[in-house]
Amino acid sequence: MAVRKAASRKLAPAVRETGGPALGYPALLAEVKARIQSAQYAALRAVNKELVGLYWDIGRLIVERQKDAKHGAAIAERLADDLRDAFPDVSGFSRRNVFYMREFYLLYRDDAKVQPLVAQVGWSHNLIILQRCGDAQEREFYLRMTRKFGWSKNVLAHQIDNQSYEKSLLGQTNFDKTLTPALRAQAKLAVKDEYAFDFLELGEQHSERELEHALLVRIEDFLRAMGGMFSFMGSQYRLEVEGKEYFIDLLLFHRRLRALVAIELKIGEFEPEFVGKMQFYLAALDAQVRQEDENPSIGIILCKEKTRIVVEYALRDARKPIGVATYEITKTLPKKLKNQLPSPEAIARLLESI
Repeated sequence: MAVRKAASRKLAPAVRETGGPALGYPALLAEVKARIQSAQYAALRAVNKELVGLYWDIGRLIVERQKDAKHGAAIAERLADDLRDAFPDVSGFSRRNVFYMREFYLLYRDDAKVQPLVAQVGWSHNLIILQRCGDAQEREFYLRMTRKFGWSKNVLAHQIDNQSYEKSLLGQTNFDKTLTPALRAQAKLAVKDEYAFDFLELGEQHSERELEHALLVRIEDFLRAMGGMFSFMGSQYRLEVEGKEYFIDLLLFHRRLRALVAIELKIGEFEPEFVGKMQFYLAALDAQVRQEDENPSIGIILCKEKTRIVVEYALRDARKPIGVATYEITKTLPKKLKNQLPSPEAIARLLESI
């Protein structure tokens, strides 16, 4: 007994030095839970990487056995049947999935830049991108965005349906002149050319107040539509300058940019004077609200319509970072935006920054 008591006396100070008991049980539990979650996430990533690597190798082996598409498809069917017989408890060897393994390998075998990306997202995500994206840079965009933001399958499909690739590249901003190189690319990705608010129950004729109220009622849907990296700070956010009150329609915070984002809602067409008002709001936010460790505030003017050349002129000499976008409240047919996109070289530079 004496030996055990002595041992405990020797151990107790060591435990206290590590900060264990001093932290208290709740802190200990939180730390252990965080460590378990981290390990689970790492394990899932490792399993996913192995699974995608396995499917890549199966696709490669099929292609190497038969070069032409007709016989390659026949081998995929036969291989799927035999694999299901050999591994009845293992899912993923349907004829359709084995065929996609072959297509997956054919699609990316000559694209050394994208190959490391496909192993970092789930197989189901890869399938959605493979099935829905016909352009190499478009596929790279969604792979990088899925990896960076952890999009679920449903979010990824929604982003593709809403043409996030095209709308991100077509966004009208003055960020090249008003933000540092470290912030530009991320800010451009945060401000799209058009937003789809098809979750709103509004008629085509509505007031700005009705639009704002409808967005607040569906705030989670609104934040997802904005891109998923925003936090809500307030509506009709009050600023006071020289004894006079001013109100920003919506104030958000972008977590990756670490910047306040002021949003002005306009139910009509974009007017150049909107930029002056937004510059005033951003100057006041930077002076009164922005924290020392935060980046300059950004403005988004959301209009029902805009003329691109008018927006371009209005932003040309603006000193604060501002983007101008439109919104839709009804589900519309996809617009033909491909011919309006920047050059492949400009797209490649943006993709490298994601």
